[in-house]
Amino acid sequence: MSVRPRISFARQVLILQVGVVVVVAVLGYGLVAWMLDGRLRDQYGQRALTVARSVAADPEIAAAVAVDDPGGLVQDRAERVRVRTGALFVVVTDGRGLRLSHPNPLELGRHVSTDPSDALAGREVVRVERGTLGLSARGKVPLYGPGGRILGEVSVGFDARAIDRELGRLLREMSLFVAGAVLLGVVASAAIGRRLKRQTLGLEPYELVELVHEREAVLHGVGEGVVAVDSAGRVAVCNDEASRLLGVAPERGASAGGLAPEGALRDVLTGRRDATNLFVTAGDRVLVVNRREVRRHRRDLGAVVTLRDRTDLETLARELDSVSTLFDALRAQRHEYANRLHTLSGLLQLGHSEEAADYIGTLMEDAARRAPAPDNLPDPVSDPYLRAFLSAKSAVAAEKGVRLDIGAGSYVPGRVADPLDVTTVVGNLVDNAVEAARLGRRRPARVEVELLGDGPDLHATVTDSGDGLPDGLREAVFDDGVSTRDTAAGRSRGLGLGLARRTARARGGDVTFVDAGTGGPDGGGAVAVARLPGVLGAEAVR
Repeated sequence: MSVRPRISFARQVLILQVGVVVVVAVLGYGLVAWMLDGRLRDQYGQRALTVARSVAADPEIAAAVAVDDPGGLVQDRAERVRVRTGALFVVVTDGRGLRLSHPNPLELGRHVSTDPSDALAGREVVRVERGTLGLSARGKVPLYGPGGRILGEVSVGFDARAIDRELGRLLREMSLFVAGAVLLGVVASAAIGRRLKRQTLGLEPYELVELVHEREAVLHGVGEGVVAVDSAGRVAVCNDEASRLLGVAPERGASAGGLAPEGALRDVLTGRRDATNLFVTAGDRVLVVNRREVRRHRRDLGAVVTLRDRTDLETLARELDSVSTLFDALRAQRHEYANRLHTLSGLLQLGHSEEAADYIGTLMEDAARRAPAPDNLPDPVSDPYLRAFLSAKSAVAAEKGVRLDIGAGSYVPGRVADPLDVTTVVGNLVDNAVEAARLGRRRPARVEVELLGDGPDLHATVTDSGDGLPDGLREAVFDDGVSTRDTAAGRSRGLGLGLARRTARARGGDVTFVDAGTGGPDGGGAVAVARLPGVLGAEAVR
């Protein structure tokens, strides 16, 4: 079990970023301060050297030094230069290094406190040295007389404390900039931390790792297909079961609309349609689809689409529907014969023997009319399964007030080799035709089924007396969820015809409406045609 750290990851990142900003700012501040200090010392030294050169270039000073300055000219000129330039001192010496000028008159005639040998040897010197007046940046130049002879030196110095004051002023200005940079870095780091926290939905790294492990375990452990779609309609997650059901293995970031062909399933995947336990077809599979939008803190994160395979259940349901149809037919016949017996019993109990005899005659005529055709007439449908199926559908249709007839042109000499597909296709067409005839305006309501065997292929034509298909729905009724009775029935329909077409097309056949119906009081209803290759076997044995 993971242990939650004492400090959150976002705060650790903030502390680390702030620390880096502060360290970089301090190092930069120190480096700039060191460079400024060296630059200022060099500038003050060059300034001192320039002043020293200007004093050494004065011919009157050179002439006075040559005669040991008996009138104090050098001291007077040097002090005026010192005051005018703000220098700490302007010292002029003779060739022995004895002072001829100094801010302190008591130092006149004494030997200078620093080594004058370089300047007396003809070399200019810039140094930071400590003398009688303290630490200073000084420049020393030789003092030349007539003929180029070195008479002495001129030394000019600027107080080092002035350098420190200038450096302090510059560092104070730079401190404001560094403080602003650190503050900006802290604010930027805090903003990055908040964005990071928002991007990770407030989860810590260890929580993200656990979430990934749990997600993988859940996605590949569940028996349902799961497709996660982001807010832009791209596939974020598609587990193995979803890939199997959809027949595709999409890459992360692929468009969700490319996972399914045009239809209800694509509309659900792309978000154009909500789905709660919606039955759709994908290839030869029947799927139950659900779509759930995902939001966190009012932010749209996309949606999760779950897919459940109900193909096996649908197959069982179709088989059960066939059994239920036969049962309904038997129940309808039992109900019909019970009513006839009750009527006959009532007539006899009331003493109406003549009426009872007439009623029995009527029943016999009806039985003769329903009796099978003589053996010398061709039997149009020889397969017992198909005959029982149509008989059951006829009985159910009669209960709904619809007459179901077998077309005169029907002829199916072979036996049904795949009754499940025949039930799915023909049964759905007949059920839809019966409903259309029952809800239509024409009476009597009737449906005609014409079956024709062509070798192993079965052709079925189903015609009803209903009001026909509305404009624009001739092909749309085969899409999942599309029905002409949604508003009338008050519930979701629209799976049967699509399933019938897909079942036929899976065998290389098809289901179409060759006539959508006129919908008028004198016109005919819709005409559906189905072609089922390979559903018939050998011819029936006579």
